[in-house]
Amino acid sequence: MSRVSIYARCSTKDKGQDVENQLVQLRVFAAKQGWTVCKEYVDYESGSHGDRPQFQQMFQDASKRNFDILLFWSLDRLSRQGVLETLQHLQRLTSHGIGYRSFTEQYLDSCGIFKDAVIGILAVIARQERVRISERTRAGLANARAKGKTLGRPRVTVDAAEVRRLREAGHSFRAISRQLGIAVGTIHSACGRGKLSGT
Repeated sequence: MSRVSIYARCSTKDKGQDVENQLVQLRVFAAKQGWTVCKEYVDYESGSHGDRPQFQQMFQDASKRNFDILLFWSLDRLSRQGVLETLQHLQRLTSHGIGYRSFTEQYLDSCGIFKDAVIGILAVIARQERVRISERTRAGLANARAKGKTLGRPRVTVDAAEVRRLREAGHSFRAISRQLGIAVGTIHSACGRGKLSGT
């Protein structure tokens, strides 16, 4: 008999929704599968971020193999962080040896006879999403360069003579850093190399 944990979420912004509706049907479904419900995790927060308390606790317990299967109402109840992040959550469960099942999306079942195909397909989708994100980032950088925008942190020119003058006047590197608004490391470099560009 498999040990199943239930994850349910209800955003405070979702008017008229009650997490108990999810829990009741998930408990009934688990019983019909012959699964033993060992724990229920419930968050009353938006699914757009992953630092939900019960969500994090669920993953901690998953890493300890405290249950065998995670059952949730639908994928958007588990996470609304975006395609890649959501798929990574599922892959994280798989890496811990935990199966998962969506109650309303029958194809999201890593416990059935097609579990290997499901996991493989999700891995491909996640990989493609990472490629798309990388391509969008490169395209954005290329567009910024084409418009003449300077990328990266601004370069800082240090007057080495001024730094040396302040040092000879007895000022510490930290004091000079505060006075000139330049990082301490850059001050050290300026003393040894004359005029320097950096941070």
